[in-house]
Amino acid sequence: MDRRKLLGLGAGVPFLSFGQATGKFKTSLAEWSLHKAIQSRLMSNLDFPRIAREQFGIEGLEFVNQLWEAPTADYVRRLKRNMASTGTKAVLIMCDGEGFMGHTDKAQRMAAADNHRKWVDITAELGGHAIRTNMYPGERQPGTAAEIDDFVSRCVESFSKLCEYARGAKINVIIENHGGVSSNPDVVVKLMKQAGLANLGTLPDFGNFPKEIDRYEAVKKLMPYAKGVSFKCMDFDAQFRETTMDMDRLMGIVDAAGYRGWVGIEYEGSRMTEFQGIQAARRYLEKWTA
Repeated sequence: MDRRKLLGLGAGVPFLSFGQATGKFKTSLAEWSLHKAIQSRLMSNLDFPRIAREQFGIEGLEFVNQLWEAPTADYVRRLKRNMASTGTKAVLIMCDGEGFMGHTDKAQRMAAADNHRKWVDITAELGGHAIRTNMYPGERQPGTAAEIDDFVSRCVESFSKLCEYARGAKINVIIENHGGVSSNPDVVVKLMKQAGLANLGTLPDFGNFPKEIDRYEAVKKLMPYAKGVSFKCMDFDAQFRETTMDMDRLMGIVDAAGYRGWVGIEYEGSRMTEFQGIQAARRYLEKWTA
């Protein structure tokens, strides 16, 4: 198949020319939006700055650690050069696969906290402000109130250790609602309150909630602690309206919370190509950022 056709270039949603954002929010791009292209080797993490800037007019980059070829010093230097040449900047790195911060075994959760240190260092080197972490138990999900209380207490311990290290690099540690107990906003808020750490916050994701949780009320609960926002989107119509959720309502909640940071596009749909979905999301966000 033609590479441009597979990526969705020049088909469906037309190429869009975007101006400098001057509105309430700044638009960033979550690298996971392009994970199919990267995993198919149509592009690489080192190409991400150029693609974000040239194809979408996006300055802010939200990297994903599992899409990197190598976290070596030379690799980071190459990535920095690519960012400098394209006028892009790092916002955060999404970290997966580094252990379970809420594991019942103390040695394992402390190891998980230590495993994230290299990403704190790399984020600082790239000029980003945060790493996105996961609030996972590592075993079965806690269900009862007592189990949840115990789980949160364990997380306070591990996240406090990680945040202490990150504080020295002036890096925030943010938690995404990312499945399991972490998609329960009340549990995440409980951690925020108990930990009480200035550089610990949330990354509300519009899409990562089970059916039994009201996504709008959940985002509202997470926003007071937000140090980032994940604009999860699945599909758009010809007028650039998201068809699977009420984006005006969600962005209104973000606005009402007084948040004025980066809003990261994370397209995960299947009907449109990754490039088309990102372009449509970018067009929708113009009314909030232009």
